[in-house]
Amino acid sequence: MTSPGRGTAVVTGAAGGLGRAIAAALHDDGWSVLLTDLDATAVAAAAAPLGGWSAALDVRDEAACAEIAATAATRGGLDLWVNNAGILVTGPAWEHDARTRRRVLDVNTFGAMNGTLAALTLMREQGHGHVLNVVSLAGLIAAPGETVYAASKHALLAFSLGTLTDLRMAGYRRVHVSCLCPDGIWTPMLHDRLDDPGALASFTGSMLTPQRVAARAVRLARRPRPVVSLPRWRGAQVRLLDALPRLAVALTPVIRAAGRAGQRRQLRRTTPPDRS
Repeated sequence: MTSPGRGTAVVTGAAGGLGRAIAAALHDDGWSVLLTDLDATAVAAAAAPLGGWSAALDVRDEAACAEIAATAATRGGLDLWVNNAGILVTGPAWEHDARTRRRVLDVNTFGAMNGTLAALTLMREQGHGHVLNVVSLAGLIAAPGETVYAASKHALLAFSLGTLTDLRMAGYRRVHVSCLCPDGIWTPMLHDRLDDPGALASFTGSMLTPQRVAARAVRLARRPRPVVSLPRWRGAQVRLLDALPRLAVALTPVIRAAGRAGQRRQLRRTTPPDRS
């Protein structure tokens, strides 16, 4: 049973994984949700049980983001825009070529900037609205093995908080920007990373389900906050390490061991028992 209509929402990267879970949770909470993704066929399939409202979107295309915002606004205004689309690359920064580094930043940082600014153009005009950026704990600390990814998320966090401050300085009290920073999430982004030494940082804490993160996103959509980490204790932990960089570097062997243990634990959870 859905709640009374809460407004119109756009979710990027919604064909699967966390984006699809967020779209479903928002739909169940009473939102009219426009699901977008680079894969038009996959996102149409994801949208079918949620009202069938979907569109192809490459978040790297600024004009396309503006068109999606305008489309969403035809249903009475744009109330929520969720920047979820993102990609992960792992390994030392020097192993990635310039094209790979640019692709990560183009999607994770500039893509979210495009979505944010497209949404804010309408939200500032109507005097209300909320941009929710899915950042990751990697936006709070430089995760070893995920350096380029973490850099893209650090930039997104700075952009989001700076934009929120700019809105307040300009007098927009009812236009919000929030950052959701979850721990590792068991989605296709990590499904093939169980033996990847570059992804160890994603397995050092509590492996979350997309549904749990989506539920927190819905609560954040109702009650905006600048930064929310999930679980909260992990946010406190990584912020402490970020404030003490020498300690964080010294603890690299501990982080590596914890991450490898987490990968083995997740492998046991996802491998069917041998019944032969």
